Amino acid sequence: MKRVVITGMSLVSSLGNTPNDAFERLHTYENCVDYQSDLDQYEKLTTRLAARVKNFTKPEHFTRKITRSMGTVAIYATACTEEALKDAGLLNDEIITSGKTGVSYGSSSGSLNAIMDFYSMSVNHEVKNLNSGSYLKMMPQTTAVNISVYFKTTGRLIPTSTACTSGSMGIGAAYEAIKSGQQTVMIAGGAEEYHPTQVAVFDTLYATSAKNDTPKLTPSPFDKNRDGLVIGEGAGTLILEEYEHAKARGAKIYAEIIGYATNTDGTHITNPNFETMAIVMQQALENAKISPDKIGYVNAHGTATVQGDIAETQATRSVFNRKVPISTIKSYTGHTLGACGAIEAILSIKMLENNWFCPTLNLNEIDENCGELDYIKGEGRKIDTNIIMTNNFAFGGINTSLIIKKIED
Repeated sequence: MKRVVITGMSLVSSLGNTPNDAFERLHTYENCVDYQSDLDQYEKLTTRLAARVKNFTKPEHFTRKITRSMGTVAIYATACTEEALKDAGLLNDEIITSGKTGVSYGSSSGSLNAIMDFYSMSVNHEVKNLNSGSYLKMMPQTTAVNISVYFKTTGRLIPTSTACTSGSMGIGAAYEAIKSGQQTVMIAGGAEEYHPTQVAVFDTLYATSAKNDTPKLTPSPFDKNRDGLVIGEGAGTLILEEYEHAKARGAKIYAEIIGYATNTDGTHITNPNFETMAIVMQQALENAKISPDKIGYVNAHGTATVQGDIAETQATRSVFNRKVPISTIKSYTGHTLGACGAIEAILSIKMLENNWFCPTLNLNEIDENCGELDYIKGEGRKIDTNIIMTNNFAFGGINTSLIIKKIED
């Protein structure tokens, strides 16, 4: 089996639009949640909150011809990937078009505005809002195929549109493609664009925060008094590469992926399952061939919903059987849906690199029903560790767990 390393990273997020900027923003201990006045127009919508991307400008060379098949989510993903390839030193490298490079990428859905154009056709019985790019913008594989076409990859294409595990599944499938020798390089990650309908999905489930007057005090993952999640947006791209290939070309290596697992609950579409969450973490540890005591930190999915928080932390406790240090980046960014697995993996790697791990914001009183763990709160913490785990869980009962290690020759 091949070793798989990370040689390039880039993100678009409410925290910042480079990994370094976003990592530094974690040190401010302030979330990126704001009141969204555009939500005021929707009757019976409880929340008015979201964490939006700021200061992102579409690259000038992304011409109208290039973007005619791209909605915002695909633009985020493709622009982010371009920066990640630059970071890896592989932009315009012949390996990208050789068939040895693939794409493993996803989002919860395609561009919602394009979907609404098709909806208007049904309501108004005319097709004036539709054009040749409409379906290409709305299709669930829009991020993966637009990345592939723009960079002219001819290897594997794996669309991972698995809701909130789209990004982590993208990384995991890419890891497996390289580990098995099928590909040498993989472009991996996930993206999501903000849209009021994304907010409404969770609002109708009574899962969103209603702290509209105090956006900096929510979400509150693992807290006894939390009142729900906040929607975010963004994109994260990681360039995965076979270790010997990266080493031979003198690439900078951020970290090594040593374990991955995914499974499904098979029980309920939206309610989390404690047992299968625990199993996926255990399977990732087995894939990495390490024991739980080797993990120095766990980056939690941490949505700030009662059922999700309790199930995840109880599952984590059952696997580790100790107070493993844990926190969640969603307390800063909100829930970025299809992007969260990638954004959180990138920031977890930055934290591993610096031996500094962010706290969960707004965690004042730990819910007694949550698992007995070492919840990082208040301030960040220095932890001397070489190996971390990052977990994500999605509607449909889709669970993922990634294990990442500091690089060693």
